[in-house]
Amino acid sequence: MTVSTPRGITHRRVLGIALPILLANATVPILGVVDTGVVGQLGDPVPIGAVAIGANILTAIYWIFGFLRMGTTGLTSQALGAGDRGEADALLSRAMVVGVGGGLALILLQWPIFQGGFLISPASPAVEEGASTYMSVRIWSAPAAIALYGINGWLIGSERTRAVLALQVWMNGLNIVLDVAFVLGFGWGVAGVAFATFLAEWSGLALGLWFCRDAIQRPFWNDWPRILARARLFRMAVIHRDILLRSLFVESIFVSFLFFGARFGDVPLAANQILLLFVHLTAHTLDGFAIAAETLVGNAVGARDRARLRKGAVLASSWGAGVMVVFSVAVWAFGPWVIELMTTSDEVRRAAKALLPWMIAAPVLGIAAWMLDGIFVGATRTVDMRNMTAVSTAIYFVAVWALSGYGNDGLWMALLISLVARGVTLGIRYPALERAGG
Repeated sequence: MTVSTPRGITHRRVLGIALPILLANATVPILGVVDTGVVGQLGDPVPIGAVAIGANILTAIYWIFGFLRMGTTGLTSQALGAGDRGEADALLSRAMVVGVGGGLALILLQWPIFQGGFLISPASPAVEEGASTYMSVRIWSAPAAIALYGINGWLIGSERTRAVLALQVWMNGLNIVLDVAFVLGFGWGVAGVAFATFLAEWSGLALGLWFCRDAIQRPFWNDWPRILARARLFRMAVIHRDILLRSLFVESIFVSFLFFGARFGDVPLAANQILLLFVHLTAHTLDGFAIAAETLVGNAVGARDRARLRKGAVLASSWGAGVMVVFSVAVWAFGPWVIELMTTSDEVRRAAKALLPWMIAAPVLGIAAWMLDGIFVGATRTVDMRNMTAVSTAIYFVAVWALSGYGNDGLWMALLISLVARGVTLGIRYPALERAGG
């Protein structure tokens, strides 16, 4: 890697990548509210439960393919940084092959997937029947939904995040309009919600391909010997494997957190559920700057420019840190009001407010973990990501055991310790990333 003067890394460039992602993330919860609100107008709790369970099962399955977005972003930004337009275009085709292939596999395996979901999340026969109806419709758009992970990753790696925002707004907007038309207008009930999402996802795939039309117009996207080159496919598979394992480690922390919290009773469990929304909102807010780091670092690694790598990592992280300080102040100022809004139970309100200091600390303590995740994805140093996340997960479980005498406060301490541990361990590996350039 050459050492040169940083070029092209500016505040404007960081914000140009990050802000559309922040806005795109903000549209996601709106769709869930509308889905629930529309079936709620039917005056029957069964459709609400059916849509909730069906959507949760499919979301959990699709989430497994989240590696496709991150891996494609890192590889695409590196290819463009190296000036290899042919490889960047081939990556789009590889991502589409994985996405469509994964979606077709889910269609073939839908029956065991549905039954397994009901074993993990059982419900009444009526709700399960409605959830089956919902999933049996939506599963047919699985190839589109998963391929969109790859398209989004490619667009982000190409620094075209405004296209990602437009894609998200189009899909969610169309979904909402069709929800109202199919459920309230045509009376299709749960199936109407599913058909709305089915059509939105396929139309999203079409729009996403239109945004990528410049790549499709070049000859590289269908250069199949290059696309299916064994060495490139193997590297892609290894990166995807490591990101998937890293994500499973992180998910094990949050799933076990809810199980551990249930031991303390219904009130602490409800308080934890409310407060986890603050944590997820923090992560979504920071996601834009972590993605900016992915793109800028990947581009610098491809160019083998150490100074640009460092400047991209520092500038994106500085913006992320500044936003997180503001976010902590906002939680301190408005957190009690948000808790009042989320529940009418005085017991839950008191329990949640007592734990609010951990929510004020979380954005600041978690900044290093979240930003370094983006940096390591961009550099495709996924082995380090996987290993350091495994270490921090082990530290979390040890901390849960060691702090068990402190009740729910001890559980939150363990969660924040795991964030700090992930940031510290990745930080220790950062100099090696910079030296190697990915």
